[in-house]
Amino acid sequence: MLHPSYTDLMKVVNKDVEEGETKVVNSRYSIVMATAKRARELIDGSRPLVNCKETEKPLSVAIDELNQAKIKIDGEEDEEELE
Repeated sequence: MLHPSYTDLMKVVNKDVEEGETKVVNSRYSIVMATAKRARELIDGSRPLVNCKETEKPLSVAIDELNQAKIKIDGEEDEEELE
């Protein structure tokens, strides 16, 4: 099971969206695609933006980064950007 949950991650990503505006993320698919892309970057040698163990898997690190708002998802193309 994924911790935090998809709904928790969606709340983090959409926290700066004003009421009535279009949300950055409306689906689990966007969360999955963003974290998978970041995990591939970590596998390719990018440095983690959060403290993690050497044995921690890249996807877990990517989820932590998203949950701690270290990465941001671009709503128009569902791509993440580093802050």
